[in-house]
Amino acid sequence: MQGSVEHRESVWVFGYGSLIWRQDFPYEEARRAHVRGWERRFWQGSHDHRGIQSDPGRVVTLVEAKGERCFGSAFKIDASVFDHLDQREINGYRRVDVEIFFESGSVLGVTYHAPIGNFAFLGDAPIDDMVAQIKRCAGRSGRNTDYVLELARALRSLDVEDAHVFELEARIMEAKEHREV
Repeated sequence: MQGSVEHRESVWVFGYGSLIWRQDFPYEEARRAHVRGWERRFWQGSHDHRGIQSDPGRVVTLVEAKGERCFGSAFKIDASVFDHLDQREINGYRRVDVEIFFESGSVLGVTYHAPIGNFAFLGDAPIDDMVAQIKRCAGRSGRNTDYVLELARALRSLDVEDAHVFELEARIMEAKEHREV
């Protein structure tokens, strides 16, 4: 593993949510990767991108989970890209150092994490409640359902299994099919 990310020109950023499928930033390289001791959960509120102040959508954050691995994509970026990413990931997220694992080896990099107790944290809820919230919400980046569906598609393209994401996707698709009948 390489040393601290401080003062490096290039840094690896681990994406586990919209960074996987919406790269609106330049990067030098992208690779399938994972972090250990975390799992992805739709427990973070989005008052900006996928909801509004009075009705936040749900987006993913990392939740500690001993023995688990969260798969996603890592992007090698020039450190100047943090100016953009720090503005994009503002709704309760903070940049934290993580060890990012590849098929061969690991590096010290960063990810954006919305910790439990931040001002936008929603936490766990019954699946039906989460689906209802996701179905009704939209923000400046679009419908909350699109976030779930795009994330599920991107995870499949990376050959990643995620029961939480795929259950939400299935419930949203089931609701869409019932509306179309």
